[in-house]
Amino acid sequence: MQQQPEYMLGVDIGTTSSKAVLFTTQGRVVAQHAVEYPLLCTSPGMAEQDPRQIYAAVLSAIQGAVSSSRVGAERIVLVSFSAAMHSVIAVDRDGSLLSNSITWADSRAGEWANRIRDEMDGHAMYLRTGTPIHPMSPLCKIMWLRHDQPQLFARTARFVGIKEYVLYRLFGQWLVDHSIASATGLFNLQQLDWDRGALELLGINPGQLSQLLPVTHHVTGLEPAMARQLGLLPSTPFVIGANDGVLSNLGVNAIGPGQVAVTIGTSGAMRTVVDKPLTDPSGRTFCYALTANHWVVGGPTNNGGSIFRWVRDELATAESAAARQAGLDPYEALTRIAEAVPAGAAGLLFHPYLAGERAPLWNADARGSFFGLAMHHRKEHMIRAALEGVIFSLQSILPAIESLIGPTTRMMATGGFARSALWRQMMADIFEREVVVPESVESSCLGATVLGLYALGKIAGLEAIAEMVGATRRHLPNPGNVALYARLRPIYAAVPKQLEQQYRQLAQFQRDTAGEALSVGTE
Repeated sequence: MQQQPEYMLGVDIGTTSSKAVLFTTQGRVVAQHAVEYPLLCTSPGMAEQDPRQIYAAVLSAIQGAVSSSRVGAERIVLVSFSAAMHSVIAVDRDGSLLSNSITWADSRAGEWANRIRDEMDGHAMYLRTGTPIHPMSPLCKIMWLRHDQPQLFARTARFVGIKEYVLYRLFGQWLVDHSIASATGLFNLQQLDWDRGALELLGINPGQLSQLLPVTHHVTGLEPAMARQLGLLPSTPFVIGANDGVLSNLGVNAIGPGQVAVTIGTSGAMRTVVDKPLTDPSGRTFCYALTANHWVVGGPTNNGGSIFRWVRDELATAESAAARQAGLDPYEALTRIAEAVPAGAAGLLFHPYLAGERAPLWNADARGSFFGLAMHHRKEHMIRAALEGVIFSLQSILPAIESLIGPTTRMMATGGFARSALWRQMMADIFEREVVVPESVESSCLGATVLGLYALGKIAGLEAIAEMVGATRRHLPNPGNVALYARLRPIYAAVPKQLEQQYRQLAQFQRDTAGEALSVGTE
């Protein structure tokens, strides 16, 4: 009798949506479903989400993927999680919400990030925890809550992240994997435990945080009614999983020495894998856990696909509206416009710091700009420059990584941008190297399920991913474009260094006048 095929479900709790992807145990996508939710930005620097909406989205995504696949519950052997990093949620003793989820994009802890870095030995804390001192970090967010929202802080029994909240709603336990914990600024990389110095600084104790567990930990015992709703068995194992960044590296098979993964979703990142914790003496990179022998070093950028969305909604509204009327995807229409402009956008550069910047600047006050704008430039040059600016920003992270690990040998690209041949070619040209793109861009979900197979002993090691990535597309650098970008790259890199004081002054001006800007927008 032929054995029935088995399936595995990867769930990615992202910034703009939660997605569930059902794979065969050989890594082939069978079904997927995504549910979006809003980012709440009703005051300057605020970027929050409603955890209840995200929990509901996770349930809907799982239910949608399973039901559309028509795969029986008994054939789904595991569910494994990926999640965005750096979120903070305050809950009371009963597990009830006291706050929204404060996301990585929230910058209200900026002043405290500066004080921790400059006055409280923040660099030593970074070297212990691997998380740069920046408003994204839960370390800085909790410090901000303690001092700026003291009543909320005093009522809080526990500080958790979004994946912890989802798991608590499903299983009634506060659990956090080493991978998510390693991105909080509260986790000691060498001791694999909460960092005593960080907790003392915040005035909290380990009992106010979740139970630390390896990424391979799994739980069972889903309530029967919930199992029926999701199309699973009560006994289906849920693997706690890891953060979306490290799982993206795994999902594109960029876990070997010298291999780099570049991801552009809402934000972006460049990452490589090393075999032990590694931090940067200059504080330019992060170090997050995957397994005991896989540590991910790299740098994130705040501004990825969000820039293309800004171009669509603010800069090219007429073109986007025309595309919609013609039944076209506005992004495809804008890509065609950019494609018609030669590389280098006729000497126009765009620094995409619309949400401040993380690596390599680590400056929440950085602001975006077009540099080199002249009378001969038209809107299409600005569109092309905006796309190029995202890649220039990512490329500026590479020297910091290579200063730690040596030359990189292979570059894998993933994320929503990887669907665009133009962006893939831009990356090859600006990085001056071949870019390899796997067939499936659902790298975090695939990485989560491979980690799940490893956790349950169904594969011997994570290297099994090599057989699952599937066909790839390859883009070689265009020599002519390489020469143009090589001339522009040092100019691009020099500008933000020269504008640090002006960034700070302008950001303060924007904060001071934010109320006026909001009132004008509502008239």
